[in-house]
Amino acid sequence: MSPTNDHQILENQLCFPLYAASRLVTRLYQPLLEQYNLTYTQYIVLMILWQDDGLSVKQIGEKSLLNSNTLTPLLKRMQQAQLLERIKNKSDERQVDIKLTPKGWQLKQDLACIPQQLINQTDYDTEKGKQLKTLLEQLIAQLK
Repeated sequence: MSPTNDHQILENQLCFPLYAASRLVTRLYQPLLEQYNLTYTQYIVLMILWQDDGLSVKQIGEKSLLNSNTLTPLLKRMQQAQLLERIKNKSDERQVDIKLTPKGWQLKQDLACIPQQLINQTDYDTEKGKQLKTLLEQLIAQLK
C-alpha cells in the first residue's frame, strides 16, 4: 500500500461532513414533504417564490444554486402539479418567468409548521445552528 497523506483521509475532509449533513437534513424533510407530494428541491423553489414571486428561471437558478438542466424539468413538474405557471417574458421571449398559482401560495400556509417540526426532531441548539448557518454562508460566498 502506498502512503496516504493527511489530505487523503476521509475524516480530514471538510467536504464529507458537509455532504453527509446535507443528506441527513434532506432525509428529515422527506416524510414532512411527501404528504404534499413535494421533493426538497421543489420546497426550495417554493420558498424562493414565496419571498419573491415572478422571478425568471435564471434568477431562481442563481438563488437555488441549481443548473438550468436540473431546474427546467423540476419547474415543468411543478407546473403539471399546478403549483406554478411558466410565462414567457413579454420584453424578452427567450426568458421564462415563474409565478405561483393559488395552490402554490396555499402551500406557504400548509408548510409553515415544517421548520419548527425539524427543530423539535433534531433538538439541535438553535444558537449553534445560527452560527453554523453563518459559517456555511461565508463558505458558499467564498466558493462562488
